[in-house]
Amino acid sequence: MNNLEGKIAPAFTLKDESGNMVSLEAFKGEKSVVLYFYPKDMTPGCTTEACDFRDAHQDFSDLDVVILGVSPDNEGKHSKFIEKHGLPFSLLVDENHAVAEKYGVWKLKKMYGKEYMGIERSTFFINKEGIIEKEWRKVRVKNHIEDVLKTISGKGE
Repeated sequence: MNNLEGKIAPAFTLKDESGNMVSLEAFKGEKSVVLYFYPKDMTPGCTTEACDFRDAHQDFSDLDVVILGVSPDNEGKHSKFIEKHGLPFSLLVDENHAVAEKYGVWKLKKMYGKEYMGIERSTFFINKEGIIEKEWRKVRVKNHIEDVLKTISGKGE
């Protein structure tokens, strides 16, 4: 399940940082969604990515796009992360990585010679009809948000 472009986005309902249930279905017909999966709150790459999304939040809002971040971290960690960095969007809790698996981003990773399962940094643009228009896998944080914004606004690929 490597390419989801052109397919209906896998449905999900997850808790956000405040314990509220957030369902992808709730945005259908109303807003497009940038769904980004990241490994862990408060780590350097994830902090940079979240802050880049924060800094471009108004640009996404102007395009009628909601940003949702997803990681296996719990509500408490998400709340601290949002508070510390002033993030204007929700972070969703995928502790059992079921949603990450649906999107094919729960992968075997290697670091310092150790293998473990974790999130492969990935972003999905889901249109108002619930179709994945574009996916970015194995994301490098530098310039990523600009690429996403350009693509969505029609100035990219």
